[in-house]
Parts: sequence; structure tokens; C-alpha cells
Amino acid sequence: MKNTLKNPAVYLMFVIPTIAHYGLFFLYPMFSSVFYAFTDWDGLNPAKFIGFDNFTKAFSDDQFHVAIWNNMYFLLFSVILQVPVIIVCALLISNVKRFAGLYKTTVFVPSILSTSVIGILWGFIYDPDIGPIAAFLKFFGMEPIYWLAESKWAMKAILITNAWQWVGFYIVLILAAILAIPKDIDEAAAIDGATAPQRAWYLTLPLIKPIISVVVMLSIAGAMRVVDVVLVMTNGGPAGSTEVMASIMVNKAIKYGEYGYGMALAIIIFAFALVLTAIYQLTLGKSERVEY
Repeated sequence: MKNTLKNPAVYLMFVIPTIAHYGLFFLYPMFSSVFYAFTDWDGLNPAKFIGFDNFTKAFSDDQFHVAIWNNMYFLLFSVILQVPVIIVCALLISNVKRFAGLYKTTVFVPSILSTSVIGILWGFIYDPDIGPIAAFLKFFGMEPIYWLAESKWAMKAILITNAWQWVGFYIVLILAAILAIPKDIDEAAAIDGATAPQRAWYLTLPLIKPIISVVVMLSIAGAMRVVDVVLVMTNGGPAGSTEVMASIMVNKAIKYGEYGYGMALAIIIFAFALVLTAIYQLTLGKSERVEY
């Protein structure tokens, strides 16, 4: 057995299949996407090299400009509004003594549901005729709101739906970091006279700063790649007001057969996500290692 483990061929038998799968399903698609991004290709006929025309076309397209701004709305909503709510909810749940497991499970359930299911569920909630929101407004004598059919409401409705799906996942991440803090630290601060809000602000938040940084970076990446909830709920409508970069990419490549253009959009999305996460990591995302 010892001689077998000393044989490099044994390790290669385990490593080579993994490397082969990595190359086949990750490296090859990635490099082929870069190649086709510089071509005019419909997926059937031979690709024709056109240089940077696809990228020029993207940044000169007014609809793509709207999509970029919509992705920025997702980003700002996630980082500025969603993250503080996540932290507050995690702090509250961490102090619950009874039914803590029930609260954890309840907030986490939406993140394991299919986006198609969530889109249909919230489509019913937003329904102006039979939805619960419409019934609530009607009870108070107010006119129904066409959440997904009016440009001024559609994007807000999708932002709320997307937040509802993923807030619980991030709450569980931060909650795990809070519960990992030794209780002796919090008890010592309480004995010294620190109130609960003071302990949360001056003790808990600094200790969980690394995981908060991770949550922010995941939120940035999620805001850049969001697509499924848009396609399910509005498909970019009404009048393209809820289009995001990834929804345009999917529609151009699959619906209209402009695969070369779709590949170029995929690279642009990747570049946006990479630059934004790098900027955050080099500025606000810097944090020292926390030791208890």
C-alpha cells in the first residue's frame, strides 16, 4: 500500500479526470466564447471574424444602456438597502431564545426555491385583479396598481422579488458568523455596562466584518448576473424597461440566433462584475483577520 501511494501514476489517475472535466466544461467554453465574441456567428453557419464590431454595437445600443442602468439599480438596492436589512435581521435572530431554528428555516426557504416558482408566486401577489396586494388596496378604496405592466413599477417589483428570494441565504451566512463569536466576549461587555445596541455596533459588527465583506461581494456579483427573475416575470418588459444585460444576452443569442453578439455581451458582463468586485475589494472591502 505504501509503495502504491508513492507511485506518481496513482495520483495522476485521480487528477487527470478532474483536470479533463475542468478543461472540457470550463476552459474550453470560456476560450471559445472569447473567440466567437469577435465573430458574426448564428450557431449554424461558419463564424465570420468582425473584430470589435459586436462590442461597438453593444455600447451604441440605447436598450443596452437601459440594461446597464437596471443592473446598477440591482447593485445599489442590494448593497445600500438589502445588506443593512440582512445584518439587522441576523442580529435579531441571533438573540432569539425560543424557536430560533424555526426562524432560521423560515428565512432560508425562499433561497432554495426555483426562480420560476418564485416568479409565478410573486406574479400572483402583484396581480391587479386577484392578488393580495390588489385586495388590500381595494379594501381601503384605492385603485389597483399594475406592478408588472407599468414601467415606473415593474423594476421596483422585480427588485423586491429578487431580494425576498436571496435575503434569507445571506442572513444565514451572517448569523453563522455571529453565533461563532464566543459568548464570553458579549457577556464581558454586558457586565461592563454596554447596552445591546452598543454591543451590536462596537463588538459584533467589527467581529463579523469579513463575512459582511463576502456578502457584499456576492451581492455585487449577483446584481451583475441577474437574469432568471427578469425573464420569468416580465421578459424585459414593459417596453424594455426591466431589461438587464444578461436578459439581452439570452434573447440575442437564443431567441434571435446572434450567438457572436451574445458572447460579446457575456464578456462585457464578466468585465463589469470583475471590475466592480475588484474596486470594492481594493477599497471598502479591505479587512484584517479577526481572531477571538
